[in-house]
Amino acid sequence: MRLQLAVDAPEHLALIPRLARYVDIIEVGTPVLKRFGASAISTALELGGGRTVLADTKTVDGGALEARMAFGAGAAMITVLAHAAPATHEATRVVAAELGGEVVFDTILDGEFDAAALRTGDDAGGVWLALHSPSDARVAGAGDEAHIERVTARRAAGFRVSLAGGIGRANLPRVLEARPDVVVVGSAVTAAADPEAEARWIRDAMDRA
Repeated sequence: MRLQLAVDAPEHLALIPRLARYVDIIEVGTPVLKRFGASAISTALELGGGRTVLADTKTVDGGALEARMAFGAGAAMITVLAHAAPATHEATRVVAAELGGEVVFDTILDGEFDAAALRTGDDAGGVWLALHSPSDARVAGAGDEAHIERVTARRAAGFRVSLAGGIGRANLPRVLEARPDVVVVGSAVTAAADPEAEARWIRDAMDRA
């Protein structure tokens, strides 16, 4: 399992040099991308000392253009909505293959999409699927942890799974038992009183698992 840190607010960029040693992937969150554009990707790459950077573009159209912008700025991975049109999926994949990047299909609560179509034409390692519980639903008290329960089925179907949304100390044991390929943490670390200590605790728990 790999650990991914979601950087979703401008002020959290300053945490990257302190936390990079504990994580495998640095995610430049959608709000940060909207604030600073593609420059946030190259900034995260520099601050992270070369750690893999994922740009959470949540691409829903204009796949080739957005992919070129993100990969050109240094991202190794980008997100595309699983519910986007097949043409967008394909356009993004073509650019990713050309530039040596990877595409992660973000499900946003799973929902209805053609999982079989997502597997078409991808590499032998399997398609990346992000099982993602939206933050607004959790803040409104309507969130759940069903995305954790989906990990086993999605992995059995041949997907590589990234799990995101509300992951922290309280539910980390359940997450580790489900064994996603990537565990994504955000506010559990960035909003902690001691972000470095929290990141170290999560990293140690994952290593023990």
